[in-house]
Amino acid sequence: MADHDDSAGQQDSERRRRRATFLRELNEARELRERVQPRRARAARMRRQMRMRTFRW
Repeated sequence: MADHDDSAGQQDSERRRRRATFLRELNEARELRERVQPRRARAARMRRQMRMRTFRW
């Protein structure tokens, strides 16, 4: 039973590591897009802010 827990822990840490890598690359891609297309990125940011303002919790 301990082997199962250990492998599950390894899988979980591997999944977390992959997710962190993915999020880091996603963030880099977003920053690159903002540098390449500042106007479009600014418009997207404004739309996202408006969506958050009008969203009801």
